[in-house]
Amino acid sequence: MEKKKRVLVKFSGEALAGENGFGIEPKILSYIAEEIASLLEAGIEVGIVIGGGNIIRGVSAAQGGVIRRTSGDYMGMLATVINAVAMQEALEHSGVDVRVQSAIEIKEICESYIYRRAIRHLEKGRVVIFAAGTGNPFFTTDTTATLRAVEIGADYVIKATKVDGVYDKDPKKYPDAKRLDTISYDAALAENIKVMDDTAIALAKDNRLPIIVCNMFKAGNLLEIVRDGKGVFSVVR
Repeated sequence: MEKKKRVLVKFSGEALAGENGFGIEPKILSYIAEEIASLLEAGIEVGIVIGGGNIIRGVSAAQGGVIRRTSGDYMGMLATVINAVAMQEALEHSGVDVRVQSAIEIKEICESYIYRRAIRHLEKGRVVIFAAGTGNPFFTTDTTATLRAVEIGADYVIKATKVDGVYDKDPKKYPDAKRLDTISYDAALAENIKVMDDTAIALAKDNRLPIIVCNMFKAGNLLEIVRDGKGVFSVVR
């Protein structure tokens, strides 16, 4: 039997806020849910990690000096749980079977993260949303995405953003910026290209996990990339 494709998709929390910049925009939730549902319909196994920046970011919370960084990061982890539950609702509304697994035990709301159970859910055609980061402060949700992707044996991790790939310079500032089809892990680290944070990229490099960067707001792009290897995107490998 042919092995099914398995991917982990990373969305930023800010993306859920839409133009508001804060909170959760229901239309964005519904859009993402439909995009994920299309992957399931194509027989692809999907894990998801969502950031919490639309509610609070640990680093930002700690900048005033009143809240310690450790506590700020835990607050950020709780924000990702809120987003995960919202995403779960949107996916279920789209007819998708889904489970939320948290790195911090919140048994009244979701399952605790157990990688064997997560894999079993994926094999049964369920989407698994990984919440609460790694469960440890000082680690970003980018690193969480790479870590969970490695643990579940994903073929690659997809960084779904507002841009259609990695550029040689900021496309918002420089009209002549060129999109790079492929970039090495070492180049991404050395040139400080903020595809993901350095820890996430280094972990991907160590485990030979490709990172795909694409525009999440181009309808059908995720499916085209995962199913056909086409579409507009960049690969870090």
